[in-house]
Amino acid sequence: MENHSPIQYWRDEIERNAYNAAFFELGLRWHWDGETYDRLMGLSQSANERIGHYLKTHQPHLLKAYDAEFLAEAIEQKKELHRKREMASSSYFNWAESHGVELGA
Repeated sequence: MENHSPIQYWRDEIERNAYNAAFFELGLRWHWDGETYDRLMGLSQSANERIGHYLKTHQPHLLKAYDAEFLAEAIEQKKELHRKREMASSSYFNWAESHGVELGA
């Protein structure tokens, strides 16, 4: 993480990175880049609504097996754990670099 970036950018990056960590941990093969994250943030103040919108527009097949609210809650819970961990740590793991990488491969 670059320390000379504006604090809001740093917070947004931590939040976006925490989402990507949550996706990875839950076995969801998706990744939010900066553009996707910014677009979703502009849609609603509600995280569940933003996730629901993403599911409907980019992952509709998941909605055949899972309830959108259930997925949004699971993602938010994992995201919050990762966000807190990242805020408490001075290290930064770029989940974009792991996109498409399989564990044990």
